[in-house]
Amino acid sequence: MDYYEVLGVSKGASQDEIKKAFHKLAHKYHPDKGGDEKKFKEINEAYQVLSDKQKRQQYDQYGRVFDGSEGFSAQGGPASGWNWAWGNRPQGEEVEFDMGDIGDVFEEFFGGGFGGARRSTKKDARKGKDIQVDLEITLERTLKESVEKINLTKQVVCNRCTGSGAEPDSKIKECFSCRGTGQVQQVKKTIFGSYTTVATCPECKGEGTIPEKPCNVCKGEGRTKGQETIEVQIPAGIDTNQVIRVDEKGEAGRKGAKAGNLFIRIFVKDHAIFERRGDDLFAETDINFSSAVLGDEIEIKTLDPSTGSGQGTILLQVPAGTESGKVFKISGKGIPHFGGYGTGSLYVELKVKTPKKLTREQKKLLDELKKQGL
Repeated sequence: MDYYEVLGVSKGASQDEIKKAFHKLAHKYHPDKGGDEKKFKEINEAYQVLSDKQKRQQYDQYGRVFDGSEGFSAQGGPASGWNWAWGNRPQGEEVEFDMGDIGDVFEEFFGGGFGGARRSTKKDARKGKDIQVDLEITLERTLKESVEKINLTKQVVCNRCTGSGAEPDSKIKECFSCRGTGQVQQVKKTIFGSYTTVATCPECKGEGTIPEKPCNVCKGEGRTKGQETIEVQIPAGIDTNQVIRVDEKGEAGRKGAKAGNLFIRIFVKDHAIFERRGDDLFAETDINFSSAVLGDEIEIKTLDPSTGSGQGTILLQVPAGTESGKVFKISGKGIPHFGGYGTGSLYVELKVKTPKKLTREQKKLLDELKKQGL
């Protein structure tokens, strides 16, 4: 899906042009106005990426944002519950944030005013918050799919009321103030006359229902602070700053509402031997002077997903007369391509060693070579 094409704008469109295009399409396709719900979700997704400077920059650079069809379930294999996104926040502690907040736009669509009725947003207000965490992995872990466990302290569904907010066997009744609508009308008088506005019901906080007896544990919230361990499948080839989205694994919603999403930002540790550039690896290895002059077969280190440690070795044929700084390309010994087939290459730069301590016999031999013009 091309986000620019979805919004009908060019890649060089300004933020103002993107916002105007979104407003126009959202008005047209909003489900509550008889529009196409699927199309509206695509428009919303495109706007959330292109309206954010950093996300747009990453989208322009990588050319895609992965959706659920390319995700992975916790048990392995494709699943709509997994999605890919891009993140760009400095590494730090776990934080909470709201990825889907475009309330200002909908307020403009359905805002109140003279004679206007502001649309209820009780469903969004009850939805759990998104959570973002950072996960650091080794370079070896990027060679193949792996599973990581993440321990979260967050709002979880209340065990006593199972999210309803009411004591067990207690009924949930319709709010008397708003008659179950979640909204109340307010009449205001001004010098220009009276006008009516619609506001969120203060009694039920816009939910339309009230428990006869609020839960003793969560006090009617339907959620409490708790811990949860989540298994996250890390795909092969993932790189620093890529973000895995796990649907509905963020904060639990109030009174059984939909939970937020969990966003896991990946950081790949620096390696002592290899430097990663995209899907290619770069390394240096020392070689003896005699091996460089006469040619030799030397052993070099590699990353190997078939071994338990993720490291291996191969033999490299060094031709006679190899100079220091010569780079050899070894295909298929890099990092697997993320979301596709193939593997990057390993580039090895040979450094001819200059011995600092010589035996008497070695010095004698070098003197003879020197006399021979070498």
